[in-house]
Amino acid sequence: MTLWIVFIAVIIIALIIDLGIFNKSPHVITTKEAAIWSSIWVSVAILFSGIIYIAFQKNWIDNPTNLTPINAVIKYITGYLIELSLSVDNIFIIALIFSSFAIPKKYQHEVLFYGVLGAIVFRAIMIVFGVALINKFSWIIYVFGAFLIFTAIKMLISHDKPSNPRESKIYKWIKKVYPVTKTVYNDKFFIKKVGIKFATPLFVTLIIIELTDIFFAIDSIPAILAITTDPFIVFSSNILAVMGLRSMFFLVAGMLDKFKYINFSLMVILAFVGVKMLLSHHIDIPDWLSLGVIVLSLACGMIASKIIKEKEA
Repeated sequence: MTLWIVFIAVIIIALIIDLGIFNKSPHVITTKEAAIWSSIWVSVAILFSGIIYIAFQKNWIDNPTNLTPINAVIKYITGYLIELSLSVDNIFIIALIFSSFAIPKKYQHEVLFYGVLGAIVFRAIMIVFGVALINKFSWIIYVFGAFLIFTAIKMLISHDKPSNPRESKIYKWIKKVYPVTKTVYNDKFFIKKVGIKFATPLFVTLIIIELTDIFFAIDSIPAILAITTDPFIVFSSNILAVMGLRSMFFLVAGMLDKFKYINFSLMVILAFVGVKMLLSHHIDIPDWLSLGVIVLSLACGMIASKIIKEKEA
């Protein structure tokens, strides 16, 4: 329990320092700044694998799945890479939302900051329920597996049909519930005009990003649960990947066109994890093989994007 408290406290402190010191004033996040922060969060996530090893070696936390320290580390890294790779698709959607609502770059970080706060809370709830479901109803893992395969097929069918966030049901519902202005008013989420309170596009963007993240979590959390049902590994790997998502967005958003075939890598990863869940009670797929498939899929997607783009040029 102590490790849980310390981990959550560190995350909260990091968020306070982020918005309260480094990003107190709205500004455009440069590529250099995004690269530095992305490197910091990836380094923190990698170094945290050492904490995972020590925690399982010293029995600092409950170990319901009886993992050895080295197996715990492999599962943590695999879970982190799954979440990080699936975040690439999330980054594309966020970029589309910002573009659709014409959100100035200097206010995008603040929206993502509050988006991460919501994501941490919702993902924690989903992880608790997901682990509880699998532990109580072992057959639920087949439902998760089938859902991931269905998602992979759906991505394959609709990968070249991006939707317009302004035409989404979420946006239309928000406009019915609350009046929305057409323009952004600095970093304000709400303003008052002629005595009436309006939501700004900044607030609408935040809500849509928050709901989008929940939809993505419906895919990513079952994918990590296919690797391990240990609550601390699932939670820490997921949250550390989400924490690095903001800086990674500003680093990767402009490079998405260069890696347009990375979506096929994500489809392969989801399909593989789905199959693994369906076979989990019959065939034990080694952790190193899962990690290898994820790394190889991502590498192939990036290489294919580069080679095909050069041929087209």
